[in-house]
Amino acid sequence: MRSARSLIAVTLAALLVTTLTTPAGTGPSAPAGPPTATVTSLGTPLSDVLLIGGTVAPGPNGKTAIWNVSTSDPAYLNAIDPVTGTPLVSAPLPGAGGSYAVAAAPDGTIYTGTYNNGHLYRWKPGSGNTVEDLGRPIATETFIQRITTDERGNVYGGTYPNGKVFRYDHATGAVRDYGQLKAGQTYVKSIDYWNGKIYGGTMPDAHVLELDVASGAVTELPAPPGLGDPSDKTVYDLNTRAGRVYARISTAFPGPLYVWDIASRTWVDEIPNAHGLDVSPVGDNGEIYLIQAGELKRYDPAAKTLTGTGLTFTGRIQNTRSIGWAELDLPDYPGKSIVGTLWRGEEFRYNPQTGESEIFQTSVRREPIEILSVAGGKDNVYAGGFLNGGVSVVNPDTGAATFHRFSQTEALLEGKDGNLWIGAYPDARVYTYDLTRPWSSPEYSPGPPGTPDNPRQVLNLKPDIFQTRARALAEVDGKLAVGTVPDGDRLGGALVIHDPKTGTSQKFRNVVQDESVFGLTARGGIVYGGTSIVGGLATTPPTRTEGTVFAWDVRRSRKLWETVPVPGAITVSSVTFGPDGLLWGVAGKTVFAVNPRRGTVVTSYVLGTTTSSGDIVATRDAVYVSIDLNKVFRIAPGKAPALLVDKAHRRLGVRNDRQLLLTHGAELFRVDISR
Repeated sequence: MRSARSLIAVTLAALLVTTLTTPAGTGPSAPAGPPTATVTSLGTPLSDVLLIGGTVAPGPNGKTAIWNVSTSDPAYLNAIDPVTGTPLVSAPLPGAGGSYAVAAAPDGTIYTGTYNNGHLYRWKPGSGNTVEDLGRPIATETFIQRITTDERGNVYGGTYPNGKVFRYDHATGAVRDYGQLKAGQTYVKSIDYWNGKIYGGTMPDAHVLELDVASGAVTELPAPPGLGDPSDKTVYDLNTRAGRVYARISTAFPGPLYVWDIASRTWVDEIPNAHGLDVSPVGDNGEIYLIQAGELKRYDPAAKTLTGTGLTFTGRIQNTRSIGWAELDLPDYPGKSIVGTLWRGEEFRYNPQTGESEIFQTSVRREPIEILSVAGGKDNVYAGGFLNGGVSVVNPDTGAATFHRFSQTEALLEGKDGNLWIGAYPDARVYTYDLTRPWSSPEYSPGPPGTPDNPRQVLNLKPDIFQTRARALAEVDGKLAVGTVPDGDRLGGALVIHDPKTGTSQKFRNVVQDESVFGLTARGGIVYGGTSIVGGLATTPPTRTEGTVFAWDVRRSRKLWETVPVPGAITVSSVTFGPDGLLWGVAGKTVFAVNPRRGTVVTSYVLGTTTSSGDIVATRDAVYVSIDLNKVFRIAPGKAPALLVDKAHRRLGVRNDRQLLLTHGAELFRVDISR
């Protein structure tokens, strides 16, 4: 959702699909004309639960509920009965895609700060399935990262893209903008309140700061002992509990949780391998609970000890999406129990008196998942999910889909052996999926005990070459070529050549200096790619001004040529070979053809009116190009471009020379084409 430091970074996957380009191209514009193809819906092949932010607070019946926001279009604020796992509230948040930021005021009001639109929403007791949209607290801020409340119910939030802190007055609705918490830090990733002070953590560099809510004065806390260089680290989670600040400096995956004593103004402990996203409120004996090293643990702040509970968690993501105390009034759960939710809608609970614990699926409804990647195969169509993730195998005639819970899926490719290659985010992981055997992903959706891993991971490009998105896939001479986007604030993607027979890989960073690899195709032992000047988080200023096309000789491991096909365009988003033997590509509103031997531009057409990048695919008869994210043109050899489809879409794919594939949000479409 760089490493999986934030779902803000995950949202940038959408940006990477629709990267802007400046006007470019010198060729003729395409003649206007009505679309000639019929578009058929294949339905919504991907749906699942994704819970991000949450809290434990009174529900609509006055009893403790688990509050979460489920990601969708729009997102929903849910209150879950911790006894039964059934929803008590399911309220849409119009205009919002999701939220990390859920907090309760003392009077039972629930506030939610959202991402994409940067709005604050309010649910009041007695309002049923309705929330108030309070608008955007600060006009410049599009992401509210986390929120917290004070004794009077005032709401404080941390934001992106300017790393600000704001206060929303619970009584009057007045907003105070405290400004940027620390110069140069574009995210206030984590935030909490204690006794007149706000404690906030930043990103892309890890700083913990204390803000006096009355004066607005900001004091930076010293770095925790042993932290080292704070650059390219994140204060991912931060909670204040009983005079202490718990700041986890890590990613979505386990890392050190540092404990700051507010009274003595010193760091007093470090808890290794702590999971997010929160620690529990303090119990009656001063204890807190958190997930540490894959197990729910009891932490004694005075003794600085951890005690296991026996409640363990499996899978790639083991973070709480809410955690707190509730009286369940169940036979094995007397008194107060720890309750919470996990990212896929499961509830966990643990009773300190009996040691009883369990994890079970709640009834939070599954929501359609936006399609991020699409590919056609011999018999199937494949769709990969954005943010929530997932892979579906779809019948191209009926739309019947088999959904598999999985990671965010950046790229899909059916190999010549019939297996499916999957490019995943984060960590630029690549998997191979044998469609003839049962699906079993130990990270996301394991099969019965003893089932072999399928899909099987073959690459993880984060540790040694610092990549985060396996964005483009192509086969070349029995090998797999992978094009990637870098992690974090870095520039410089990679081209990776993986040999499935030997299990070995060659990894080449900066094939085009400081540019990411967005598109790949191959022919005759040569890989051809399209690149973009953007980096991982898109927060580091580019060093170059234009996207390129390049050719790479796989056998000799060397670049043959590199060219700028469209002057001024920052991204070449997709490339393919046309039936005329030319290398075709798209950069914003311009489609172009390049001589594959010399890298010289042969022709180009300005087909669009906006600057959103699209996809380009080919059959044996023509090239098909997505322009403006709402039109598909057909370019046959020797003929002018002809408008084939006029329909809003995000991705374009092709299957067996007979069908084009379009996606719009969570919906998949088929376009039958004749030869």
